[in-house]
Amino acid sequence: MVKVIPLRYGTIFKRIFSQPKVFQAFAEDVLGLKLNITKVHTEYEYPKPIGFVKTAYAEDEEQRVTVEIQHVKEGDFFDRFLYYHLISLAEQVKSYQDYSFAHAVYTIVVLTSVPRDGTINFSHGVSDMSPRTEFGNRVAVYPHRLIFLVPRLVNEQTPPAIREWLELILDSLDEEVQESAHPRPLFQEMIAAMRQTTISPEMLAEIKDDAAWERAKTRFRREGHASGLEEGDRKRAIETARRMLQKGFEPTVVAEMTDLPVAEVNQVLGK
Repeated sequence: MVKVIPLRYGTIFKRIFSQPKVFQAFAEDVLGLKLNITKVHTEYEYPKPIGFVKTAYAEDEEQRVTVEIQHVKEGDFFDRFLYYHLISLAEQVKSYQDYSFAHAVYTIVVLTSVPRDGTINFSHGVSDMSPRTEFGNRVAVYPHRLIFLVPRLVNEQTPPAIREWLELILDSLDEEVQESAHPRPLFQEMIAAMRQTTISPEMLAEIKDDAAWERAKTRFRREGHASGLEEGDRKRAIETARRMLQKGFEPTVVAEMTDLPVAEVNQVLGK
């Protein structure tokens, strides 16, 4: 067993999956497609007229693939990621005279926690846009797919190629990994990159900050402090809001993620 930084934290997830060979292998196993990815873009921002979404994606000449990790137990994640997926499509439409899509869009969402409301009872769920006829046939018009992966619910019915990845992610969530359980050479490289001894002090500080804020958000919701945070927690929330605003997040999004009232977020913004 080796100590690792769990893949539920966005900082380490981006570090691992921003490597083109990791991203490509993961996407190919999930999608069952051959890809040609040479660069992974993180924190990509779509043009403002299209919509405010920051995401990570990789692109080859024919296909765009986005991968997101989601740990916060929000009830609207289905709607939110459908929106992200549709934005990836809408962003390609250049005019009202040209509705064509230059890229097939595949959005893969990794959920490292399971909502308490029971909406998730699977490890692998796919939503596509292929029409179904009254004869029960599927018409292959659109290749686009929105895929949800849930490591905590991996089971014998999970497709084998996907199961390998989900088991590795799941194994990391308790901050330890059994190296011998993941003999694939690429997985061994990923485990080495996740080991706490390989993390820089700066990144470790960022991960610890992510972890502390995650615990605080859970406590806010459990204790019903949606609009009345304790002073220490309020200072952390305001500082987080300031950083998010500096990165360009909309005030309403910042308010949702920090549990601060929108009016208070606007005060941080200087409005």
